[in-house]
Amino acid sequence: MYLKIHNLKINNIMKTLKSIVLALSLLVIAGAANATETPVALTKNYAINTYIDAITRGKIDGVNNVLDQNVKFTTVHGKKVLTYNKKDIMDNINFNKNVEMECTTSTSTVENTPDYVLIKVDMKFDNSTRCNYVTMVNTTGGWKITNVYSVVK
Repeated sequence: MYLKIHNLKINNIMKTLKSIVLALSLLVIAGAANATETPVALTKNYAINTYIDAITRGKIDGVNNVLDQNVKFTTVHGKKVLTYNKKDIMDNINFNKNVEMECTTSTSTVENTPDYVLIKVDMKFDNSTRCNYVTMVNTTGGWKITNVYSVVK
């Protein structure tokens, strides 16, 4: 009788161990399946190129990461000044996903310090040019776009 009870206890322990091993295996598999890519270093070049790809080519991968949480977008239309926040811009960028603008894009650095850069992004269309003055700051999370001032000429 003692041997029978002892075998039942060992069987229960083995079932419990099997269940624990199975659960841990599932966690490891699920974790590997949900693993994201290695984070990209948010350099100045990566940040500005990601922004340009998003607004001119509709390639939106990574753009959310290069925009600071408190980014401010200002656009001048005639005598009206319109201001947008990150959510507004991300909604617009997502709406234009995979839409490529028919323009020629060029950049020039206006100001460049170790922790701050101001880049002029010109988008030349047939009848107009949109100039974006993009301010980027070197944050603890890498280079982030903090301000975009846009004028159409």
